[in-house]
Amino acid sequence: MTVARSLFLFVLAAIAEIGGAWLIWQGVREHRGWVWVGAGVIALGAYGFVATLQPDAHFGRILAAYGGVFVAGSLLWGVIADGFRPDRWDITGALICLVGVAVIMYSPRAA
Repeated sequence: MTVARSLFLFVLAAIAEIGGAWLIWQGVREHRGWVWVGAGVIALGAYGFVATLQPDAHFGRILAAYGGVFVAGSLLWGVIADGFRPDRWDITGALICLVGVAVIMYSPRAA
């Protein structure tokens, strides 16, 4: 259950952070306005809160592992929201990052 909860929180954090950054991008670069920027700032704040809910108590470990989720999630967001088509190297890199997440977060540790 702890691994499932952790994975759920990583996905939720990715939606909040990547979504927040995308909203700001849309507001500024695509000229959609300050409402979009404000929504993005709120989403980025939510990301910071969600990260604190991870079962592991080590900030550095959580953020290091989340970096891999961010890489893969950003590519996926681009596919869904912007029509981006990753090539085999994008996909390979994202998979390597996700293996890193698993090693960092879910490897057995000495007590």
